[in-house]
Amino acid sequence: MPTNLELKLKVSSHRKLKRILNQLGAEDRGTLNQKDIYYTVPSGLLKLRIENGNESLIYYDRNEQSKNRWSDFNVIRFEVSEAEKFFSKMFNIEAIVQKKRELFYYDNTRIHLDTVKSLGKFMELETLVINGKADAKQRFNKIINLLELEESKQIRNSYKDIVIPNKK
Repeated sequence: MPTNLELKLKVSSHRKLKRILNQLGAEDRGTLNQKDIYYTVPSGLLKLRIENGNESLIYYDRNEQSKNRWSDFNVIRFEVSEAEKFFSKMFNIEAIVQKKRELFYYDNTRIHLDTVKSLGKFMELETLVINGKADAKQRFNKIINLLELEESKQIRNSYKDIVIPNKK
């Protein structure tokens, strides 16, 4: 199962982050229109992601309380576009999150500049573990410094948990 190190922050604007990413030469992968449908599962998070017409089922497990948000994840991509209807017959839907995501890559890190319906603007980092966790943590910290982020203000929840108020 692949692993990455994650950070999510609420931001007032993406302007400064885009400027820095452009200065760094980060690869701009374009804009993604995403609809995430979260299903009730006994542990971890399971969501169907509909992204620019493509569908993927994503399972991830992460300890939201630990100092570092390491996330183990699996992704199954579908070749048909019936997954939403199919899974709604099998699983209870907990939440639906719609967002526009501007995606950048830098040093094996996905940088997401998200505009989430009803929630506002966020940015996320997902640094992929490729040469061990120590290497990933070093690259992660470097990007945090380059983007001038305040790690202490990170949000330790998925978007699902933010859109469901008073979830315990």
